Amino acid sequence: MRHWFKDQHFRSLLKNTSYLAVSKGVAAVASIATLAFTGRSLGLETFGLLILIASYAQAANGLTKFQSWQLVIRYGGAALAKGDETSFKRASSFALGLDLTSGLLGMVAALLLLPLIGSWFGIDRAILGYALLYCLLIPTMGASSPSGMLRALDRFDLISWQGVVTPITRASLAGVGYWQGWGLPLFIALWAATDLVGDLFLWFLAWRELKRRKLASGIRLSLSARDLPNAWPFAIQVNLTSSLMAAWGPIARLIVGGLLGPASAAIYRVAASLADSAQKPADLLAKAYYPEVVRMDLATRQPWQLMLRGTALAGAFGLAGVLLLVIGGRPLIGGLFGSDFLGVYPVLLIMVGVPLLAILSFPLPSMLYALDRPDAPLKARIVGTGLYFAIVAPLCWRFDVQGAAIAIVIGHVTMIMVLLWQLRREHRRVRAK
Repeated sequence: MRHWFKDQHFRSLLKNTSYLAVSKGVAAVASIATLAFTGRSLGLETFGLLILIASYAQAANGLTKFQSWQLVIRYGGAALAKGDETSFKRASSFALGLDLTSGLLGMVAALLLLPLIGSWFGIDRAILGYALLYCLLIPTMGASSPSGMLRALDRFDLISWQGVVTPITRASLAGVGYWQGWGLPLFIALWAATDLVGDLFLWFLAWRELKRRKLASGIRLSLSARDLPNAWPFAIQVNLTSSLMAAWGPIARLIVGGLLGPASAAIYRVAASLADSAQKPADLLAKAYYPEVVRMDLATRQPWQLMLRGTALAGAFGLAGVLLLVIGGRPLIGGLFGSDFLGVYPVLLIMVGVPLLAILSFPLPSMLYALDRPDAPLKARIVGTGLYFAIVAPLCWRFDVQGAAIAIVIGHVTMIMVLLWQLRREHRRVRAK
């Protein structure tokens, strides 16, 4: 294993991942603390209402936003490495235009639809006004182009710094709210305000870095993909893929709330958050892996070796995290959230399958994007998400919240099988040249 560290790309992957790991580790602890303070303050049922309000805005954001950071990396990152600042600025301008347009359209659609469909997900008239106000955050929630710019500029340290602002601030204020006995309106205001501050801080860091490198001039809002080959098809396919990803996050919470009630949505949210903490190594490596692999020649062995080494590294850390959750999950939940939340543990035991699957599959979408196959992850998501939607309601009615967890795991297994099949086919194609 020692010779792995002689690989420049592997060392770069580790360096950038380490920056993100520090922030994500702190963020994970702070997020769980936030959920614990909020859950103890509001109780299971009212906490579930807060989860549904936030999940609706996040779902609208996930369905409409473009993963514009991938556009910046795909068309600007490699160009910038070659000294082509013009292509980087064009890609950044296009990403900014997509962020603003999709954010505003998503906000308008969410505001118009909420009075009509909110009751389907447990958002009744008593909390409708709060949910409408929360939707005003969607334009900033949907913006990922600043993150793409910082990644292309290899400033993962700034991304990691920004990544701790929102969770630490939210956890600190949630602790104050628990101490002072805040109710639902103040906790909604807390979550909304910290969301906004964290998003604006990322914009500030990206603008400051661009200005420092004298790259800010010439970057402006644009929907023109001039001199960016196939940028629109790439953006649309990545957008559809990210929309389907939302089906297993905020949309899943809304479905659970609609089928089983707010308390079940709260249980599902806490279980998903704890399981997500074991998935962090894979998420961090994925974010650092794509900018690295896009600079490499996919016809050589090097990127494929990097993929296997990254998977092995993520597997070692991720498996340790899963074992900790399985062994210590029940006392952790009881100590942090109280006895009302002990129903989270059986759901968690099922949902730890998701981080295990993520650890094994984190390089697959990035490899397919680098191979200029953005349609491949989309197809895999369509198959996995379609199966999830087909089975989630019957499983919920039969097994309660555990049924929703089972549906998520089955959907992920299906998606990964399709991704593996497509990547195997692409590997044979590029190595045959």
